[in-house]
Amino acid sequence: MKLVRYLSLFAYLAIHVLANTEKTIFIAPPQRSISEQLAHLKLHALNPASSSLRAALPVAFPIAEANKQAQGVQSWYLLSNLNPGQRYEVRVCWAATQPTTFWIDTFDTTTLLDDKELLGQVNEFSQRQLQTVPPLGENHPSSVLLIRIISAADFYSTNASLMLNPPPVDVDIILDPFIGNIFPKSLVPTAAYIVILAIGSWLVSGAVWKYLSTGRFVEGNKAHAD
Repeated sequence: MKLVRYLSLFAYLAIHVLANTEKTIFIAPPQRSISEQLAHLKLHALNPASSSLRAALPVAFPIAEANKQAQGVQSWYLLSNLNPGQRYEVRVCWAATQPTTFWIDTFDTTTLLDDKELLGQVNEFSQRQLQTVPPLGENHPSSVLLIRIISAADFYSTNASLMLNPPPVDVDIILDPFIGNIFPKSLVPTAAYIVILAIGSWLVSGAVWKYLSTGRFVEGNKAHAD
């Protein structure tokens, strides 16, 4: 049947996704003016107009400390021009060939300025950036968050040099807004695909049932039995 043939071709349009994904979901804070203590920071920014970033994040094998969680290397990024009160998620996607564990946290500017340890971590990361990144810019009100990604190597090798210096992990960092604060925008094509596939399956099942209910299939079997 032509309909079945078309549905088989449609199955090839399924979207391929990276299997390894870590994410965090948050509500964008109210608009605030950027403090002078943060204006000089040079951090890569994600915003609704530029919602994805490919990066090579440094990793280290986690070393447990007394009364502290074993973690790896910190990387900081800026989420800017958010819509206050809207739900978002940030995803970190990476290939299974680079086993890595990630922890993702978001901080508003007020929390960051009130915590000297966090502010020191951001400053340290900003200073050791090798790429030229423009500062945050003018002190105008905006809904801004800072995101901390901690990456730790999650493998074992008999190669001593590899264990001492694990290679950076290639990741895609994606900012994804929620539609109506309910459904991630990036899942709209997948949802449409599932709906179309369900409708097509319902039409095919109806056509098959109609064919079977005509009695031709049963009559054909009886002719062979006689």
